[in-house]
Order: sequence, then structure tokens, then C-alpha cells
Amino acid sequence: MREALEQAQKPMSAYELLELLREDGLRSPLQVYRALEQLIEDGTAHKIESLSAFALCTRAECGTDGHATFAICTKCGRAEEFHDHALERVLRRLARREGFRTMATTVELSGLCETCAHG
Repeated sequence: MREALEQAQKPMSAYELLELLREDGLRSPLQVYRALEQLIEDGTAHKIESLSAFALCTRAECGTDGHATFAICTKCGRAEEFHDHALERVLRRLARREGFRTMATTVELSGLCETCAHG
């Protein structure tokens, strides 16, 4: 599963992963979802909610803190992961002000990557 996400040029849905990994013995969506949940729990993958897709974590500082920001290109489908500690502090402060304790935060920016914007 990890290798398939690593080779992908963009986030993949569970069903895309299932099709790709059928030859490796995966037969049901439940198997894929369980493997993805384990990768997320281990801090090696993220779920991108707006795409209903999964991407391998690309940043060493990500670990298991559950915080990530993605810039998602609406034209080519690529998703670039980045981290901003100032943004994470602002989000924690907003959550605290509302009496909310966050366990994970994923911010998704939607638009055009540099290549698609100038191509």
C-alpha cells in the first residue's frame, strides 16, 4: 500500500488503490481501508477529505501529530503537502477559544499549481 502511494503522482482513492493492488491479493475495499487507517495512524499517510483520496506523508516533521496543509491543483490533481507552525498555532488557538480540543488538523487549499497556472 505504501509503495503504491509512493509511486502515485497524485492522491489516490481507496478504489483506485484496490484496482492497482488486486494482483497483490487485495480483494475488498475493507482491506484497503484498514491498511490506509494503519498508515494514517502511523503518521505516514493523510486523507484528503475534499478528494476522498489518500496521500503518503512527504514531510519528516509530520510524524503522528496529525497536522498538515495541502495545496491541491484542480487541473492536474497533484497535491503538495506543507507545514506551517504559525498556522498550526492559530488553528490551535481558535479551537481552544471555542473549547474544542483538536486531535488532527488538515487544511486544504484548492487552486492551480505553478505549472498549470503558467502552462
